[in-house]
Amino acid sequence: MTGYQAGIKTFEGMETQVFGISTDKQPTLAHWAKELSAEFPLLSDDMRKTAAEYGTLIVANGMSNRATFVVDLDGKIQHIEEGSAAVNPVGAETACKRIKSK
Repeated sequence: MTGYQAGIKTFEGMETQVFGISTDKQPTLAHWAKELSAEFPLLSDDMRKTAAEYGTLIVANGMSNRATFVVDLDGKIQHIEEGSAAVNPVGAETACKRIKSK
């Protein structure tokens, strides 16, 4: 989340919306939003439905693998980053620029 907050301005003007989705409960996310001064919504997936549907849920520990999904205006996933690469917004930024230029 810190990487996206630090780079949030790079997504301006690209017809994008950044969301953070976590399996944490809303009070925890509210704490992190305040601490990071997050300029994007942090959404709770405490029921793990989104993580399960997107294939990132690690069932053994009930958490989600870190992942970044870039979804186009038609709802089609255009880019995925997983693991440590998902915390760096450069891949998502590049994918957004590619989509916008189409």
